Amino acid sequence: MGRFYEKLKNRWQSTESLLCVGLDPHSGYLLMEKYPKSQLPCLDFCKEIVDATAEFACAFKFQFACFGGQGMEEDLEQAINHVRMAYPDIPVILDSKRGDIGSTAVEYAEESFMRYGADALTVNPYLGSDCIEVFAGYPDRGVIVLCRTSNPGSAELQELQCGDRMLYEQVAYLAANKWNNNSNISLVMGATQPETLAKVRIMVGDMPFLVPGIGAQGGNLKAVLKYGLTESGHGLMINVSRGIAEAGWRENMDFDFQAVHDAAKSYFDLIKTTKSEIS
Repeated sequence: MGRFYEKLKNRWQSTESLLCVGLDPHSGYLLMEKYPKSQLPCLDFCKEIVDATAEFACAFKFQFACFGGQGMEEDLEQAINHVRMAYPDIPVILDSKRGDIGSTAVEYAEESFMRYGADALTVNPYLGSDCIEVFAGYPDRGVIVLCRTSNPGSAELQELQCGDRMLYEQVAYLAANKWNNNSNISLVMGATQPETLAKVRIMVGDMPFLVPGIGAQGGNLKAVLKYGLTESGHGLMINVSRGIAEAGWRENMDFDFQAVHDAAKSYFDLIKTTKSEIS
């Protein structure tokens, strides 16, 4: 069992949290105006979000594009390091959806796991085993493979029929039966198609799912829990990004981090209450 899964499992058990807090500090947040004297405004913002929500989080997920697109890679590196130093028991996911082969994949893996120090990375499996094996070759790190995503256009490819399976089912089959030699593979399973969680859960057993789509995309939480939980009552990282971070935004450019704390607590409580209703 890899370090990522061990940390995640311990976090599930110690906090009973299934909430993954997403950090997507896009340019619309106007962070330079909020932190006019800061050289690393994105870092300052993320540290405050992390500190406000850590008690409710089973994991933190950093969206790479929101940093790289603004030339704030140093903010990302230091923000992840802040989690590692202040909250070493909470796993960090780098959401960059990498997917390549050979020396290029090696460099992407080095970037994610060594430079940024992420515990896990999202990976696009379209290039097949040649891609996955490079990232999964880090046995202490997690590889979270895109399987059935939450965006409306995902069915164009993911529901293509491949023999007796749809394409997303074939990805799940390979993840469980070919790619998981180091027990460090997880899957992205969108909340907007909860019935697919039931199919994939049967195929992959206790493999963890990263589940986007509950907040702004309107996924059905009760269905996600019903179909996605493992027998132990865990197995899910239910991601909420904008629904937590944007709860603190105010028109006067001030930011209410108590409101962020309260939003994270609200999602934590909602997940816990809904879970008890279906058990």
